[in-house]
Amino acid sequence: MQAIAVYAIPVLFAITVHEASHGYVARMLGDNTAYVLGRVTLNPLKHIDPLGTIAIPLGMVILTGFMFGWAKPVPVDWSSLRRPKRDMIWVAAAGPAVNLVMAILWAILFRILGMVGVDEQFFLEVARAGVQVNLVFMALNLLPIPPLDGGRIVAGLLPRSLSNAYSRIEPFGLFIIIGLLVTQTLTVVLQPFLAVGEAIVRLFS
Repeated sequence: MQAIAVYAIPVLFAITVHEASHGYVARMLGDNTAYVLGRVTLNPLKHIDPLGTIAIPLGMVILTGFMFGWAKPVPVDWSSLRRPKRDMIWVAAAGPAVNLVMAILWAILFRILGMVGVDEQFFLEVARAGVQVNLVFMALNLLPIPPLDGGRIVAGLLPRSLSNAYSRIEPFGLFIIIGLLVTQTLTVVLQPFLAVGEAIVRLFS
């Protein structure tokens, strides 16, 4: 229960701002799909997938100390973007970018709590979790596996023929990620980002 209480707020902020940023950038670049469907919002209820956002991430934190999960993807009509292939990169990159910004903001909050003399362990652990959660979300989403953001970025960078072939991996993307997770390869890949999170917290503490 303590782990759930500590991670709940950082997880909700991380997924909400991540998903909203995709819709916001898509709207700036010509696609209003997410906006019309009410997904360009900071209301977490619009982005939560009960299984992928709540049950699996918190269960994994409790059982393994590692977090894995997903939110409801923000719908983007790529053909509506002004320059679909180029703009795909910016829309996809928006999510990991805001997670990096939020990790820094949580680290600054951790520092501020220490400066004003807050020694309540719960608040310090929430700020620490905010750094870790956002760095892991950023790293996970940058993996070059469609439909993750990293896969979208790679597809946008490749020549059109290669991009189309690469995008055919998408239906199998979740299975690839689960396979990496089961074999603990995913944990090995993302573990350095947790170490970076701890280093950031120590830097600001």
